[in-house]
Amino acid sequence: MVAGRRSLARVTIGVLAVVLVLCCGGVAVGGWALARGGTDTVGQVDFVRPLAVPPLAESRVDERGRRVFDLLARDGQRDFHGDGRLTRTAGFDGDFLGPTLRAKRGEQVVVNVVNRLAEETSVHWHGMHLPARMDGGPHQMVRPGATWSPTWTVNQPAATLWYHPHPHGQTEEHVYRGLAGMFILDDDREAALPLPRRYGVDDIPVIVQDRNFSRSGQFKKTRNLIAGIGVLGDTLLVNGTVGPYLDVRTERVRLRLLNGSTARTYDFGLSDDRPFALIASDGGLLPRTARVDRVRLSPGERAEIVVDVRPGERVTLRSNPPELGAGALADRFAGGADRFDVLQLRAADTLAGSPPVPETLAPTERLDPADAERTRRFTLTGRSINGRSMELDRIDETVTRGATEVWEVTNRDGAPHNFHVHDVQFQVLSVGGSAPPPAWSGWKDTVYLAPDRPVRLIMRFTDHSDPDMPYMYHCHLLYHEDAGMMGQFVVVEPGQRAGRPPRSSHHAGHD
Repeated sequence: MVAGRRSLARVTIGVLAVVLVLCCGGVAVGGWALARGGTDTVGQVDFVRPLAVPPLAESRVDERGRRVFDLLARDGQRDFHGDGRLTRTAGFDGDFLGPTLRAKRGEQVVVNVVNRLAEETSVHWHGMHLPARMDGGPHQMVRPGATWSPTWTVNQPAATLWYHPHPHGQTEEHVYRGLAGMFILDDDREAALPLPRRYGVDDIPVIVQDRNFSRSGQFKKTRNLIAGIGVLGDTLLVNGTVGPYLDVRTERVRLRLLNGSTARTYDFGLSDDRPFALIASDGGLLPRTARVDRVRLSPGERAEIVVDVRPGERVTLRSNPPELGAGALADRFAGGADRFDVLQLRAADTLAGSPPVPETLAPTERLDPADAERTRRFTLTGRSINGRSMELDRIDETVTRGATEVWEVTNRDGAPHNFHVHDVQFQVLSVGGSAPPPAWSGWKDTVYLAPDRPVRLIMRFTDHSDPDMPYMYHCHLLYHEDAGMMGQFVVVEPGQRAGRPPRSSHHAGHD
């Protein structure tokens, strides 16, 4: 009852704040917001738990030469704080998050997704190039008790991808409960480079998520009514671990950073501001190593960094207040004043040697805007794209297989958004008319959108076509996605017209 009264009071305060903004020109609330501090855990985290490293998913090769994975979605419970309070959760093959799937370019994979939840769900392979019917979006829902077995051939560079549910209107809820995991792709080019690659030793998945906990230890989704971006938590989970540390036994450690949060943007750096090697973004290796001391990731984005450590030292991976570009007041309400201690790196007194990170990584074919068949423009406002809210039976855009296109995406709100495109990896041509930052110099599938700074993307649609089954494009702040900030496109053969999504497509799977 006390928790309920506190939640009601918080909502009442939020409503009153909105009224003050509307009635008083924002003076009262603006002064309060600028005076208050953001969430700040720097120096407050007791790093007392070893970082959990998700296990590599077991797989087998079937009689057809396909690599087969089994993935079981189920409810669970976990004591995150070590005090006996059990949080109701969900996960794949466990009580929270899921194993890391790993496959090599050229392999055909099958993933048997078994739904043991009490409700429908789906599994989207975020960043993967694959047929629309295997994409795991809202058209490939899996009934309780059913199994869905998508299969495709991996045909893209080595990269850090991930998987998560994508049920229309319920994605935030399913991800917040813990349904997500990493999917690593390998290829010969990456394998030939002198990079750390021993999984769990010097090549570490780092899935960062924020959560709010009730007094009884349950996840709670208290929304900031003024920011309107979804849930911003005050506690970080890293691979599901609260207050984690990582024992480092090599001179260099590769961290595969994934922003698995539903709304929060992070600005990752190290506690002493030392530079690190940024080697990869969403779609794989950058053309060249970038020496930076910060990398900003909005929900769904990934980056791979290599950190140099010295014997016996302790250094902390930290999230600094991210520059969201929405103005001081809007930034603060959207987490722009928040900072967190994320993960402590504890270097052993004696470290095994690691080769220097190479300057040249993966020469990238640059797509030429002169080859683009057309330019499409997307404007994000409210909870819509181009003035339309998501409808499962409506095709919004039709693309011809083999075409190169430029997509210009603009956030016309005063609040943060980002933009994710299914199936393709794209290149960033410009941000607000300027060259993109080093972190965006390679292949991407998700980009942050600051208000009123158009982002121009170029992409090529290859291999897969289906006039009836769409892919998605949407804001990856999951509260926005669920509320309708999403559209659908189909890829068709030359001269072919778009069809209509089959009504039965949301009942995928077999019992």
